[in-house]
Amino acid sequence: MDGESRSQSRRRFLKTSGLVAGLTATAVTVPWVRRAGAADTITWKIQTSWPAGVGLETFQKWCGTIKEKTGGQLEFQPFKAKDIVGDFELLDGVKNGVLEAMNSFSLYWAGKLPAAAFLSSYTMGLRYPHEWDIFFYSKGGLQAARDLYAKQGLYYVNRIHHGPNIIHSKTPIRSIEDFRDLKLRVPGGMIAETFAKAGAKTTLLPGGEVFSALEKGTIDAADYTGPAVNWALGFQQVTKYISMGPPGLMSVYQPVDLMDFAVNMTVWNQLPDNLKKFVEDEIQVYSNTHFGAIQKADMEAWHKFTDAGIEINRLGAEDLQKFQEIAVPIWFEWANKDKDAARIFKLQLEVMENPTVGYVTPDMYQGLSINL
Repeated sequence: MDGESRSQSRRRFLKTSGLVAGLTATAVTVPWVRRAGAADTITWKIQTSWPAGVGLETFQKWCGTIKEKTGGQLEFQPFKAKDIVGDFELLDGVKNGVLEAMNSFSLYWAGKLPAAAFLSSYTMGLRYPHEWDIFFYSKGGLQAARDLYAKQGLYYVNRIHHGPNIIHSKTPIRSIEDFRDLKLRVPGGMIAETFAKAGAKTTLLPGGEVFSALEKGTIDAADYTGPAVNWALGFQQVTKYISMGPPGLMSVYQPVDLMDFAVNMTVWNQLPDNLKKFVEDEIQVYSNTHFGAIQKADMEAWHKFTDAGIEINRLGAEDLQKFQEIAVPIWFEWANKDKDAARIFKLQLEVMENPTVGYVTPDMYQGLSINL
């Protein structure tokens, strides 16, 4: 190779090495090679819905790796729940440019975007992380989510796996009948309607307000995340009982409480292509890290509750059928709120009906239809 060819080869390497290093930096050991004349660091303010605990700690630690991974080209500045905007104002905060991006629970936007109710667990729907990934990556769910958020001026980068939710209560919940007249905090959407049909008096609160509502007696019980975060929030101080689904299904209403990572569309479009690719791949890295950290912490947290004298109860298998009978008509009601919801639910129904999953048979929704 002559001198000119070697020079051209080196220039090509330096031009592409940033992308290659970014994609292989999951171990946070190989920084990008900054290109000559590169612009100053791009900094994004990102607020999460996590108020405390392992979820927040994992988010903050991950954000701290981005600048090194990109050789100083991109930096994520993390903020916890309510630091800049209220938890339920996150979507508008990103849309209006107060924040560049958010890491939120997708279900929070069901009131504004009915289809968002189908971007996280709902009662008796898809029940395990791999089933959600069938929807996102084999049935076109990721593009459907991006199309939905684009209408709000946001780019939906990817889903982030979390884990099952549990219910903390001041009185024991051992069957579906025990929800009758219970003042229960839920995250909204189809979940709220399901518990209301079961007789509960539901209210919608962000996670950061649950403890005070339990302490004051505004509510009798609260759904929120898993045991690790709930312990960090102090729920054991204001409740005596935990309720879960039957063995093998920790939660019948939110077994995979999905979060997501979304960016202001103008901010996203201004990002260089190599950094767009990096962010898209990096959110998958974060999802894996986040999911693993949550599961590890949850498994280690159970003994804290039992040591504190908290009684842990499980619903019976017979309760699943009762929840299913309530939930299925609600699925279709929400699917028919608008065309986006109908499109997304249709994809999920195809998954649930397929023998690979096999939760749903046509007789379960006889007389109900999706209005596309």
